[in-house]
Amino acid sequence: MKLIPIPAFEDNYIWVLIDGTQAVVVDPGDAQPVLDALARENLQLQAILVTHHHFDHVDGVDALREATGAVVFGPARETTPEPRTAVTEGQTLLTLGMNWEVWDVPGHTAGHVAYVCQPAGESPLLFCGDTLFSGGCGRLFEGTPQQMLTSLTRLAALPGETRVCCTHEYTLSNLKFALHLEPGNADLVAYQAWCLAQRNQNLPTLPSNIALERKINPFLRSSEPTVLASLQAHDAASVDQLGAFATMRQWKNNYR
Repeated sequence: MKLIPIPAFEDNYIWVLIDGTQAVVVDPGDAQPVLDALARENLQLQAILVTHHHFDHVDGVDALREATGAVVFGPARETTPEPRTAVTEGQTLLTLGMNWEVWDVPGHTAGHVAYVCQPAGESPLLFCGDTLFSGGCGRLFEGTPQQMLTSLTRLAALPGETRVCCTHEYTLSNLKFALHLEPGNADLVAYQAWCLAQRNQNLPTLPSNIALERKINPFLRSSEPTVLASLQAHDAASVDQLGAFATMRQWKNNYR
């Protein structure tokens, strides 16, 4: 299958997965670049998957549905464009000839979902919206630190080869903060160099993969001694994993 990140707005990616002439799109905040890609590749859009309700993930849904007749799936506990099929934890969707698992991953928003699928003969795919980023995680607009930590811990347990299809090009900004916490992390230093080379060629840093994120993403490493030491130096209240995670998320909110 062919996986395409379509740039949108300032730093969004709209993901399109293609099997022959059939396609699925995830989080289309803008319809036009998706319609352009469908026309360019001569594709029929089967389905539109939505992870959460924010405008930069849903504002293209209505136009795409009307133009293509694609079915829409969105989180049951959030308001997203109708008509749609509401989905929640434990459901399995069938599209592009394969099963897509729906996972509840609250934190960024209260009803955020992710989609996990396994193309035949390829590494698994995780479409995680704004829950997990490369080197970071989403802000806690509606959820709690405990919810986000639980969601990220679950995602981190996916097979290492799982491709992480998040929806913002935040990687270099995230890595700047990560290196502040773990300046001696050789994997992190090497990954930053690779990402800089990618962006200098106007190429995406995504998708990442779970194995890499376990090595370099401080929000998946909040129990690591090196990360804990940096967090405790910043805020002595960061004594356990949840306290450390909450401190780290708040610190990142204001980090420049």
